[in-house]
Amino acid sequence: MKRQQTKRSVPCFKRWSRKNYGVFASLHRYVKIGVLSVAMSIILLASDIAGAQTADSTSLHKSVVLDAVGVTGRKQNPTRSAMTQTPIFDRGEQSSAPLQTIEAALRLSPSIDLRERGGKSTQADISIRGGSFDQTMVLLNGINFTDARTGHQTHSLPIDMDCVAGIELIDGMSGVGAFAGAVNIRTRPLKPRYLRLDLNGGEHGYLYTNLSGAVSRGRFSAFGSASYRRSDGYIHNTGFENRNAYVRMNYDSPRAGYFDFQAGYQNRRFGANGFYSRAFPDQYEHTETFLGSLRWLKSLGRFTLNSSVSYRKNYDRFELIHGDPHTVPYNYHNTDNIGAEIWVEYDSPAGTTALGGDYTFNHIFSTVLGDPLDTPHKKRGEKEVFYTYGKSRHVGNVWLRHAKQFRRFDLSGSLGVSSTPYGESLMWSLSGGYTPLSGLHIEAGATQSMRLPTFTDLYYTATGYVGNPDLKPERAITYRLHAAYDRGAWNASGTLYYRDGKNIIDWVRASDEALWESRQITRLDTYGIELAGRCRIGGFVEFVSANYGYISTDKHSGEQTSKYALDYMKHKGAASVGFRFLRRFTLVATGSVYDRNGAYTDNGETVSYPPYFLLDARLAWEKGKIKIYSDMTNITSTDYCDFGGLRMPGFWVVGGLTLTL
Repeated sequence: MKRQQTKRSVPCFKRWSRKNYGVFASLHRYVKIGVLSVAMSIILLASDIAGAQTADSTSLHKSVVLDAVGVTGRKQNPTRSAMTQTPIFDRGEQSSAPLQTIEAALRLSPSIDLRERGGKSTQADISIRGGSFDQTMVLLNGINFTDARTGHQTHSLPIDMDCVAGIELIDGMSGVGAFAGAVNIRTRPLKPRYLRLDLNGGEHGYLYTNLSGAVSRGRFSAFGSASYRRSDGYIHNTGFENRNAYVRMNYDSPRAGYFDFQAGYQNRRFGANGFYSRAFPDQYEHTETFLGSLRWLKSLGRFTLNSSVSYRKNYDRFELIHGDPHTVPYNYHNTDNIGAEIWVEYDSPAGTTALGGDYTFNHIFSTVLGDPLDTPHKKRGEKEVFYTYGKSRHVGNVWLRHAKQFRRFDLSGSLGVSSTPYGESLMWSLSGGYTPLSGLHIEAGATQSMRLPTFTDLYYTATGYVGNPDLKPERAITYRLHAAYDRGAWNASGTLYYRDGKNIIDWVRASDEALWESRQITRLDTYGIELAGRCRIGGFVEFVSANYGYISTDKHSGEQTSKYALDYMKHKGAASVGFRFLRRFTLVATGSVYDRNGAYTDNGETVSYPPYFLLDARLAWEKGKIKIYSDMTNITSTDYCDFGGLRMPGFWVVGGLTLTL
């Protein structure tokens, strides 16, 4: 032990929080332990850090300073998953990247197929490893806020990139919901206390303002963000307005436990030129989203109690022809999603055992989705609009999970029962890992998952589409082999997976003249490989990173044309490099290549998706409290589309100023 002069600012820990989750803040970071009891010993397990720092450090005999040490570990999932998480975004390493929206961060991951309609987070679908947008679960700080009506609305969360500390992909979630996987978005303030203003604007009448900040006092902390984003649009009827407000508060009571509250509101209005049908260029959509949750954790010796409640309400107004309700009726939807979960963990020499359950209630009022109502329900704020259809359902999961580490090996598994309107199902997952050397972990696992049909799958019948109320749940078994290496300036990972999907729901049609029908006639075998690597260099070149993903899907069904099942990202690669020069300047450039499988119809002809390349960059100057930057997207002005024939923005440049107090 000695005093050491470090060349860079290193966070200093001066007291133990004595919370199982406290060490997560230091994962993959170098920290300095500033004050430590000499009589205390540290045991850091390679596969499970939770509970490692439980020694009593209240009585200090001597203050010493230790060398900075690297804290690594495998973070437990905030869900019933038996597998570890795959990082997608980390604010500490990617804060200087040209990422203005969550969608921009997801687009670079080899695991995610991010398909946008319009630019700057107007509307997007999130698909995981060859699955559809309806097969993805989206969590915010471990709370499930997935929309039961349609996956088109699942991404509509009222948070901005300045709130996001990290994004992870969660594999191995048995039970209802995460058929292909789940995306967990974590929020955290930039500092314990600050006030931050972000203002930028650019081409196509683009304007973005964000005011965020945090306060902390004793055991209480809170942070929040409010933003406004708008644009005139890059082509006819693609303008938008987006308002977000979000707050998160934490209180750590020595007796009552740890309380975590979050709430948010989003209001979006956007022109939807050809978003859902290219035959109608004057589509329009307006959505409102309210969400909130409260989580409670309490440690009692070897036991840890966990519980949460959550609520999400989503209003959606869709017009096939904007401003002409008499020619084509509006589609109005009012969706409620209520969730609750509780589980208890017990630590023993045999490992960590968790027993828990969760419950979800989904309800919808609509002008087109659900069963006919005996009494129409009046729409809020609309004098002559009534919901004439409605539907509700209850879903529950009860599960038992156990995890054990012994020397270089770790093993975890779960067994549960899911109860849905379609009956009860036995669900399971199993995962095993091995750490042959420091920094390298190899894991293999399998999990059984399922997804219920959305209300849109079941009931949407409109121009060109016919729903199917007789659909049953989709089911899959996914097998995964994963290896990750993280040591010093290097980290790399590789993943192989295979998903055996049955009773897959898809929209199909027999010919170009036929209607799209929601059918359950497809079985899918999905194979994939993912590779990723990053090197932190320092100096003029700060870092270099690259990743690649490949997917192949075999469909076992008839000759019908598929709308979604065979439309996936076959090849995807991305590379980023960061530079620092003239002391205060940074430049981060990201190039990505996309090769989509599938085809679409254009003027009666079948057209395959062509491969395309995107180049984005951010140039920034920062001194003290001020940061001036310019973001450039699609620098090569590539002509491309994520959906058949739906043109995406070309070169788009914005400039901004950030002031942090």
